[in-house]
Amino acid sequence: MCFPTDARPPLPPVRGAAVDARDLMLTSRDGTELAAYAARAETPGGPGIVIVPDVRGLHPYYEELALRFAQAGVHAVAVDYYARTAGGTKRDAAFDPQPHVLALDAAHLNDDVAAAAAYLRSTEGGAPDRVYTIGFCLGGRISLLQATAGLGLDGVIGFYPWPAGEHRSGLPAPADEAPRFGCGVLTVYGGADEGISEEAREAFARALESAGVKHRSVTYPGAPHSFFDRRADDFAEASSDAWEQVLDFVGVRTARVEP
Repeated sequence: MCFPTDARPPLPPVRGAAVDARDLMLTSRDGTELAAYAARAETPGGPGIVIVPDVRGLHPYYEELALRFAQAGVHAVAVDYYARTAGGTKRDAAFDPQPHVLALDAAHLNDDVAAAAAYLRSTEGGAPDRVYTIGFCLGGRISLLQATAGLGLDGVIGFYPWPAGEHRSGLPAPADEAPRFGCGVLTVYGGADEGISEEAREAFARALESAGVKHRSVTYPGAPHSFFDRRADDFAEASSDAWEQVLDFVGVRTARVEP
């Protein structure tokens, strides 16, 4: 499991109004209906972001994260990707994602993210002038792979995303796909993450460098996997800086004061 079930995203460094935060259903390319949660920033245009959840799917953590992005001036939609095998409705804490991870299909995932990006680009979604993806853990790997999906993205972000090597989902390794990336990359890691080695992080960075892909990688020493949690007081500084990194990547200015 990625985050504890009671985890909640840290608050962003800049906060304004979010409008029309709500549940909705999206329709993927093959007609599959996907549960999603969206929130618009108060001002149309600007950046928009598709949130790809961790292995649990559309957990309340990611619904709140969409709201927090909107408060920071970023239109956001968090999308579920288990609809084909687990149905399109919300699920409770007893949901076991493991059988559904094994059934994931890369082409379907791309179509699901494409449906979310299309919603964002509509007037209802906020009509951003640039669109990004962000994902966490398994969702981080999915988010990075969207750089190859031809969605016209302006960047992809992965938090602790397993960037190299095989994964039980069967999804390709972002490091192997780097030559096909069509946008910039931000990766965020915990230095004490026992599942993602320094070698894996460096392998991905080298692959991006070799492919000429603009990228930024941030590692927080001592921070574990899933440190981005406002209930994790020990890693509040890392979480705060991670917000700054993300907002800077998508072009939102903050009042950050450099030391």
